[in-house]
Amino acid sequence: MNDARPRPVTGHVPVLRLGDVLLVTLQGDLHDNTAQQLQQDLAETISRTGVRGVLIDISGVEIVDSFLGRVLAEIAAQAKLLAARTVVAGMRPAVAITLVELGLTLPGLSTALSTEAGMELLARQAPVRRPGGPRQESP
Repeated sequence: MNDARPRPVTGHVPVLRLGDVLLVTLQGDLHDNTAQQLQQDLAETISRTGVRGVLIDISGVEIVDSFLGRVLAEIAAQAKLLAARTVVAGMRPAVAITLVELGLTLPGLSTALSTEAGMELLARQAPVRRPGGPRQESP
């Protein structure tokens, strides 16, 4: 039987490192405990590895509610505090419409139409690392 409903994300969401970027792919609904664990995993991995970007692919998400919007905004805020940028890729038109209707602006997030475009965006916005000093934005 082929069920078209999104399946819930339970337990652990894999975080893959691709060079200087962490890639997260969301499929279906994200539950409270899973969202909290994802936020913690991302913050710890950014801190430990010093990656410059987080790319969250939501192409497998059918519906974004205020909870998921808040989670995405919190991930972006945490990443920014740890000197990393966050890009959300693969947003469906219906998801964008819902976010606007909910009044969610998702501050701190950049968007891209595809994962590939998101990787390119993060590459263009890469902070420049200075030896012995904090990261600075590239011109």
